[in-house]
Parts: sequence; C-alpha cells; structure tokens
Amino acid sequence: MREASFVQQNKHKWTEFENFLSKKNYLSPRELTTYYISISEDLSYAQTFYPQSDIVNYLNTLTARAHRKINENKRTTKNQLVAFYTKGFPKMFRSYFKELAIAFALFLGFSIIGAYSASQDVNFVRLILGDDYVNMTLNNIEKGDPMAVYKEANSVDMFLGITINNIRVGLLSFAAGILFGVGTIFIALQNGIMLGSFQYFFYEKDLLWESVRTIWIHGTIEISVIIICIAAGLVLAKGIIFPGTYTRIKSFTLRAKDALKIVISTVPFFIVAGFLEGFVTRMTYMPDLIAIFIISGSLSLILYYYLFLPLQLNSKQQKNARQ
Repeated sequence: MREASFVQQNKHKWTEFENFLSKKNYLSPRELTTYYISISEDLSYAQTFYPQSDIVNYLNTLTARAHRKINENKRTTKNQLVAFYTKGFPKMFRSYFKELAIAFALFLGFSIIGAYSASQDVNFVRLILGDDYVNMTLNNIEKGDPMAVYKEANSVDMFLGITINNIRVGLLSFAAGILFGVGTIFIALQNGIMLGSFQYFFYEKDLLWESVRTIWIHGTIEISVIIICIAAGLVLAKGIIFPGTYTRIKSFTLRAKDALKIVISTVPFFIVAGFLEGFVTRMTYMPDLIAIFIISGSLSLILYYYLFLPLQLNSKQQKNARQ
C-alpha cells in the first residue's frame, strides 16, 4: 500500500484519538485499549514499509501518549466513585430538576392533605399512625417526655434498622415508577399524608415546636432524599410514557439508568439520616440552638448537593464550551 493511501485510510482514526488526548476527556478502558492496539499495529506497519517517513515518528509519539493515558486511567478508576458523587451525578441531575419539582410539590400537597384531614377528623391520626403509636405517644406526653420514642431502642440497632428501611423505601419509590408512575405517586401519598397527620397531632397537643426541633434533626435529610427517590420514580415513568425520538425500550433503558443513579446518590444521605436518628435525635435535652444548627446544616447540605452544585457544574461546563 502506498504511504499516501495508508495515511488517508487511517487519518480519521488518528485525528479522533489525538483530539481525545488533547481534550483530556474520559474514554472507557475498553475503548482506550482498542485505540492503543490499533495505533500500535499501524506503527508496526509504518516501521516496516515506511521506515524513513515522518509518519513513523508521529505514530510513535501517539502510541506513547496512549500508553501514558492507559496508566492514568488505571489510577483514575480507583477514584471513579468519588468522581461519580462529586461531578458525574450532579451534572446529570441538572436535567431532572423538573421531576424533582413535581416530586416536591406532590409530597408537600399530600402532607397538607394529611394535616387538613387530621384537623377535620379526630380519628384520622389513629387511622394513619395506628392506635399503638398514638397511645404510646399520649402516654409519653403525660410523663413529660413526648419524644421518648426515640430513646427506647438501642442506638446501633435503631441506626441500622432505620437506615435499611429508608433505603428500602427509596428503592421502592424508584422501582414503582415502572407502573407508569402510579406506584411512585402512591408512595408519595402514603408518606406525605403520614408526615402531615403526624405533625398536626403534635400541633394539636401544643407541642409543634418540640416535635419540629426533635424530629427534623434527622427528618430534614431523610424526607429530602425520599422526595429525591420519588423524583427518580418519575424519571423512570417518563422514560416509558414519553419516549420522544427514541423507541420506547431505548427511552426506558436510558431513563432507568439515570433514575438508578439518582437513587444511588441518596444512599450516603440515608446513612447520615439513620445515624442522626439513632444517635442524635434521642438527645431531646439538647439546647434549641444546637438542634437548629443541625437542621439548618442538613438543609444546606441537601440544597447545595442537589440544587446548587448541579447548577454550578453545568454553568462551568457551558462557559468552557463557549471559550
């Protein structure tokens, strides 16, 4: 093969790989290895048939750069989990702010319905929370410790049990989206009405502040990430109901992957919420200032990670693209 034909046949591949190396974008290990092998074969061919050509030096340099990139990727793989939580997921989540807003509106609306229903029917709270829980709480109120329920179980057992249960609820909220979103909305209904009636119960007993400053120590993160898991369920449902330009199967597959990433993002937060409920919420004697600090810090963390960080990263990406 003449040198000109050889160059013409492979030029696009070399240029594409060189552009990748220059931009320092991520390439999967399989793709990188494929490029490396192919370019190494081209180098061997050029060394055999065009030993005096500049193309040999060019391919030799390109192969060396590819080799260095493979070694860099070996180190990068170890940090992929960190990269997912700090960059990959927040960038992706920006595309689903609409589903997040809908999930929040649904949960808030159902919570208001729960509170209103409790205000209209004296038996509604018992229907939702159960007689055992209501009677136990009334007994604790009479004893002067309305939040004693958080002190009954062993801290470690409580932490593990609550964390596992919350993650289960999160996964269920996501998976229920496969029922065209109806299942996810039903879970939002259950949890929203329960929260609304629960808070009204304490309001009726003139213990609203006592309940808020105690329950929301862990509830700020817990409820927030449950809402985010509900958003994941809505993303899954969207992939089925609104395929857009994709086939329905392709749309479902793409949305399911993104929805699962959303759920995975909540796991560390569920663990933190479980820790707070198991070890911190039980400290009902702590000063209000400390409780407010924990609640405010938790809210700030959620808002930063799920709202401000996605906006910041995408804004930075758009700015770099324009330069």
